[in-house]
Amino acid sequence: MTTANKKLSSARLTQPTDKFVEEFTASVQFDQRMFRQDIRGSIAHATMLAEVKVLTVDERDQIIAGLQQIEQEIENGDFEWSIAQEDVHMNIEARLIVLIGEVGKKLHTGRSRNDQVATDVRLYLRDMIEPIGQQLNRLQEALLNVAEREAETIMPGFTHLQTAQPVTFGHHMMAWYEMLVRDAERLQDCAKRANSLPLGAAALAGTTFPIDREMTASLLGFDRICLNSLDAVSDRDFAIEFNSFASILMMHLSRFSEELIIWSSAQFDFVDLGDAFCTGSSIMPQKKNPDVPELIRGKTSRVYGNMFNLLTLMKNQPLAYNKDNQEDKEPLFDTIDTLLGSLRVYADMMSVITVKADNMRQAALRGYATATDLADYLVRKGTPFRDAHEVVGLSVAYGIKHKKDLSELTLAELQQFSANIDEDVFDVLTLEGSVAARDHLGGTAPEQVKAAIKKHAVNVKQELHRCSNDHLVVTASTTKRWPITSSEKRF
Repeated sequence: MTTANKKLSSARLTQPTDKFVEEFTASVQFDQRMFRQDIRGSIAHATMLAEVKVLTVDERDQIIAGLQQIEQEIENGDFEWSIAQEDVHMNIEARLIVLIGEVGKKLHTGRSRNDQVATDVRLYLRDMIEPIGQQLNRLQEALLNVAEREAETIMPGFTHLQTAQPVTFGHHMMAWYEMLVRDAERLQDCAKRANSLPLGAAALAGTTFPIDREMTASLLGFDRICLNSLDAVSDRDFAIEFNSFASILMMHLSRFSEELIIWSSAQFDFVDLGDAFCTGSSIMPQKKNPDVPELIRGKTSRVYGNMFNLLTLMKNQPLAYNKDNQEDKEPLFDTIDTLLGSLRVYADMMSVITVKADNMRQAALRGYATATDLADYLVRKGTPFRDAHEVVGLSVAYGIKHKKDLSELTLAELQQFSANIDEDVFDVLTLEGSVAARDHLGGTAPEQVKAAIKKHAVNVKQELHRCSNDHLVVTASTTKRWPITSSEKRF
């Protein structure tokens, strides 16, 4: 009888593994989080082996029952993980042999740890893409709600962090939203390429057993099969692509964070983030620090590091599998955890943000934000653009000297710079007139902002519903169904 601590892969070696080497090379400390995916893959593999007559139906049922018992033990905290067994796969298999005896040794027929781990990682990532998509959609929904509430709230729009033109806060929130739309599309692309089955490639060249990879793919909900055995066991493009998506998304969150940090400062005082998302100072009692956006801004570099970690890991590897690939999991897991936490806290924070509309309006008035509107007005009156540009520059200089906004200058004061200026100029010099004038698709006019919100609100609600049923969609997308015994129903 094989014991739980006897190494299953040690027969070739004449000396036991050095204890430090054993600990140094083990991955069970971090890959045990894939236990559900490993068990799910093994149940599918055993089911397929029985279908092709490599296992008997009784052997299949014993294996599946044993694996389900192991899953329950792990979930209950009753499973003893062993570094001697190296990884999650061998720990589970060793325990299976203890539970059901010789039959447990047949589970690994027709597969290798190489295609097994490649399958587990894909399954795990596929499972994690669903909650990431849900949190991303929660953030999108929060932004839509803020944008709708603040569709007419005027703030200064910036270039070079200098007041440029007035926009609405709702329009600004929809700019953030558009970034997340692209992120959601990239996530969906990642899911497509992650959903390919490596199992059946074995160590690198396939197997001599009459396996049915289409059946295994169907049972596990994979849309396609990795078509080259060498590539199947050594490909980590899907993990790199996911980290690329995550890096772009975190870059967006970092940009959002930078603005929230600036806006919540005493110098701007545009927003209040809510006490639940800030901390105080250990020495300065008046402080309210925007720790959540600051930390997310910092965590962005962590995700960038994980992406370059994976790229560097893969760049020198010859085909097929190498031990280097054990290092693929920690950066991938860390990125998943970081992303889930960042999206969740951002969605929560944006749901309670307070916008200080009066402060934003006063800031827009201080920056001569309607200067471009005056130039456009002069052009419509027949003034060449370059001449109009000069007139407005002189008008702004005059306003600065006399501490007046353009809208506060008298008609006589404005006419000293151009005879083309009439009474109707004040229709375009107000902040409301400025934003309302940009009434075209993609513009900051409140009606355009509301139209964009209405359009996207339908999409985000559909996506939230799709994500909540994602697992059902994946399993229902398979084209071939196989008989499911009572012992198989759990997976």
